[in-house]
Formats: sequence, structure tokens, C-alpha cells
Amino acid sequence: MAILRIRIYWEDDDSVYRDVAIRHSQTFADLHEAILKSYEFDNKHKATFYRSNDNWLRGREISFEKYDERKYKVDPLIMSETILGSEIKVPGQRFIYEYDFNKLWTFLVELINVDKEENKKLTYPTCIRTEGIAPSQYGTKGLVDSRLAEMEEKYDLHPDALGEGFSEEGEDGESEESTEEASTDESNDGF
Repeated sequence: MAILRIRIYWEDDDSVYRDVAIRHSQTFADLHEAILKSYEFDNKHKATFYRSNDNWLRGREISFEKYDERKYKVDPLIMSETILGSEIKVPGQRFIYEYDFNKLWTFLVELINVDKEENKKLTYPTCIRTEGIAPSQYGTKGLVDSRLAEMEEKYDLHPDALGEGFSEEGEDGESEESTEEASTDESNDGF
């Protein structure tokens, strides 16, 4: 059974992406769920895929359902009825994924690899790689977040990470060390 490795880029920042491994026999509904899970989005909004070419132009729509408010030139394929393998025509096949038609979250979906054997330890579909911090679906997230802690650790952002030879500057440009020495000298003058 072929395993498709699909990369999902966030359209606004292509350094943010997720790689998902999925069986070629699974549906676009399965891929839809995997994308939402990998970006930590809920499943409360409408969604659709479009077949695409190398220039990211929209082609045939593969929709979660047929939406009454949308005008279609051709009836869309339905995600739960459309097998991924049936829509992959070329190596590097591309799709565009839109989620939440009000906020219009757009992701660029690209087939990057096909494996002939599946990993028995994985449950497909699964996110196998994450790069960058995912956008927040409903605005800013709280500052106390596990990803903030990871960034602090990765980039040594915590306050006690100052290395030797570095000091914090006081307001007037002097280092805190020399300011503390001066105030210690002044307090000793009276004794």
C-alpha cells in the first residue's frame, strides 16, 4: 500500500508547514482532519480543496459538502467520497485547501514523496513533521504556552541566559554592575 507524504504550507508564511503521511486509499476527508489536527484548528467550519497546477491556480473543487450559497460551474467532488490516489495525476501533485470561508484560512498542499511500505508503528493519517509556529485560529494565544517555553529553550530567551562578557545596561547607558558599585560606595560613605 502506498503512503503519500504531503506537505501543507500556510499560504501567508511558507516557512510554516506540516508534513502528513497518509495512505493513498484514504479520502480527502481524512486529509482534511489531519490538516486541522496538525495546525491545532477545530472542526467547526466549512472547508474545500481545489486541484491545482504548478502555478497554484484553482481547478476542480473537492468540497466537504455541496454548499448552497456557493455557485459552482461544475458540481464539486465530495471529500468523504473522493480517494486521494484517484486525484493524484502527476508527481508533486498540488492542491489548495481553504478552511473557514469567513476567515479564509488558505493552505498550499503538495505531494512530496511516495513510500511503498507503511510504518506499522504509525496510525495513518499522521503528522510526521512540523516547522514553524502555527497561526492562531481565533487570534492571539496566551503567553503561557508550551511553544513559548520551547522557543525560550531553543533560543535561550530566559533572563538567566546571559553569557560571560555580557551585562544588562542601566537606563543611563552604564551597566547595572557599575551602578550597583556606585550605590554601594555611597551607602558606605556614612559609616
